[in-house]
Amino acid sequence: MQGPQTVPILTAPTAAGKSALALEAALACGAEIVSADAFTVYRGLDIGTAKPGAQDLARVPHHLIDVADVTGTFDVARFVTLAEAAIRDVLARGRTPLVVGGTGFYLQGLMQGLPLTPPSDPQVRAEVEAELEVRGLDALLADIAATDPAEAARMERNPRRVVRAVEVHRRTGRYPGSFGRSEPAFRYAPLAFTRPPAELEARMHARVLEMFARGWAQEAAWLAAQVDPDALPRPTVWQALGYREALAVACGTLGAEDAAAQVTLATRQYARRQLTFVRTQLRAPVLSAGEVDAALREALGR
Repeated sequence: MQGPQTVPILTAPTAAGKSALALEAALACGAEIVSADAFTVYRGLDIGTAKPGAQDLARVPHHLIDVADVTGTFDVARFVTLAEAAIRDVLARGRTPLVVGGTGFYLQGLMQGLPLTPPSDPQVRAEVEAELEVRGLDALLADIAATDPAEAARMERNPRRVVRAVEVHRRTGRYPGSFGRSEPAFRYAPLAFTRPPAELEARMHARVLEMFARGWAQEAAWLAAQVDPDALPRPTVWQALGYREALAVACGTLGAEDAAAQVTLATRQYARRQLTFVRTQLRAPVLSAGEVDAALREALGR
């Protein structure tokens, strides 16, 4: 570990309001935000990722926003490398870094180190991706559970992680969880919060409707022109929540209201998985929205 300082983390389910809360706390406490979101890293994915706007970026310095092209690749290893560099930079300038985001896999990489699994094999990965399309997620998870139930539970029904686990197992006879992890560069103090289910779902639906009103369908059409959504291996950018539904709206095969209902349902399911991951993998206390502001400002030293 480097130095005595502990870096605070704020996480919450999608649409709970963590970005707004973090922005105000950072502004009051002189902190800088290090984003831990798997899709705001991509230039051009602005509406559907609820990326901070120019005004917010001007109010508080943000790191790891718009650092990758949609045609390229971005993974947890690159995230951890860039995030640790940003944290070092913020600390070196006498400022406080605040890690904010809902991508549990990225937060786990920071807090617990990177998995020491072998590099991906594109050919085997493509084969597993094709099998996922034909057999479905449940079938691949059942294969994992047949030999290692704990590893299957660790997947949290995340298709990307399931594909990776099957790929590694077929090449090595071992699952990623058995390879261990690298040593984290810093200590972290995670804080999480949520809202009552009905309130959270209402916020999700309102946000999705607003995204469509702002032009999400057009953004998805632009993305499809850059990256084929049906390519194999499945492009990472097309795993962003709601973009396939937004593309269907752009193509005229799905109405905006129906798309919004589908995306809200998927978001609610994702939020449940986020909270499960926070509790079981990050072991962070989950506070109410009313409790978290004071706890966050205390963590930031104010």
